[in-house]
Amino acid sequence: MMIPDHIFRAYDIRGVYGVDLTGEIAERIGLAFGHYAGGRGRKIAIGMDVRLSSPNLKKAFTQGLIKAGCNVIDVGLVPTPALYYAVVAKKLDGGVMVTASHNPPEWNGFKLCMRGAKMVSEGMGMEDLKALAQNPYLAEDEVKGEVVPDEGFLEEYTSFLLSKVKVSRELKVALDLSNGCCSLTAPRLFEKLGCKVVALNAEPDGRFPNHLPEPTEETLSELKRVVVEEKADFGVGYDGDGDRAVFIDDKGRVLLGDSMTALLVHHYLPREPGSSIVLDVSSSSVVEEIVKQLGGRVIVSRVGHAYIMDTMLKTGALIGGERSSHLYFKEIWGIDDGVYASLKVAEMLSEIEQPLSALVDKLPRYPSRSKNYDFPDQVKFKVVAEIAQELKAVGVKVMELDGVKALFDSGWFLIRPSNTQPLIKLTVEAKDQEALDKLFREAEKLILARQS
Repeated sequence: MMIPDHIFRAYDIRGVYGVDLTGEIAERIGLAFGHYAGGRGRKIAIGMDVRLSSPNLKKAFTQGLIKAGCNVIDVGLVPTPALYYAVVAKKLDGGVMVTASHNPPEWNGFKLCMRGAKMVSEGMGMEDLKALAQNPYLAEDEVKGEVVPDEGFLEEYTSFLLSKVKVSRELKVALDLSNGCCSLTAPRLFEKLGCKVVALNAEPDGRFPNHLPEPTEETLSELKRVVVEEKADFGVGYDGDGDRAVFIDDKGRVLLGDSMTALLVHHYLPREPGSSIVLDVSSSSVVEEIVKQLGGRVIVSRVGHAYIMDTMLKTGALIGGERSSHLYFKEIWGIDDGVYASLKVAEMLSEIEQPLSALVDKLPRYPSRSKNYDFPDQVKFKVVAEIAQELKAVGVKVMELDGVKALFDSGWFLIRPSNTQPLIKLTVEAKDQEALDKLFREAEKLILARQS
């Protein structure tokens, strides 16, 4: 059996079901992960998203774990952050979530973590796991493990989230559940907190019939309209597995993750002065400036939940944020939880009389622009490395924490390979529009010169 190299990505395993990823391959990776986690007697949680292929892949992966001698706690159909919660709260040895997050419905994969929800990712065990899975001599344990369903798990998880949030006045929220896992949790959590809820695409459906399970300006067009028409205090669009939330203010504007990170910094940091805040390398300079103004300390990380979560756990940071709208919280063990993030935004708004739009308009802003470019997985890393060398050769100050970030007095641009798709991503920010246009042209020229 050949297991394709390319399904092992920077912070998860992902491929097209029936092409890159089959039941046989899933069982083999399950066996490998079981051994990687310690084998006989280890306790591993497994959950899945709503994709049509998820039950088959979960069953196959579970068989692999059992053959490695592991005991499996099956938490069923849950958002990804709930799986992480299970691993930490129940003091398990590891966990696996069957999901391809925001990818189209034909995709699927596995997000893997160890004790304490420490992610298995590039440089943090993924290479070792890949070697085990591709080892033809990997053996089964003589003693097989057992499967224990955890029927009441979702109620336990939602009760935990409720215990961490206090909404002090009635709000109206509009939710786009993307027919994903958050359909099972978000509406009833908001209702239990006394909020009025308008829910769109609220039936779990792994075909994602209404739009792809990725909250973008395009897919959230209906939610934008509903927020304004219903006079909602804010709107939230969730991705397919619930670890990301994109917010819409009361004027119907889609907000970048940077804006929400900045507002949550204002909410959190005065309560714990001097705390650390984790930002990804693509975050706006505005957020860094606000953290420093409020007496906090900025820690910069690679893009991606595996790296941010690892940094959160290692540093004890208060919150973390990514431009892509992943938001992380110390009080839930550094986990990026889209539903929890939206509940905390409700808490924040309930404590003040100003609308979300007013808070956003008070934030400083620098013009920015992002664009993706198609590049095969097998060449995208090489292309970015070449661009970094070219920039350094002409004396440009660069940061190579994740891709290459070129720093100028007028702004910066970041060119990095996507960790989940065959793309190179460009992000540019500058102090004014003229500088933005100039930096964008320079950066795009570097990329297009290498695109066949």
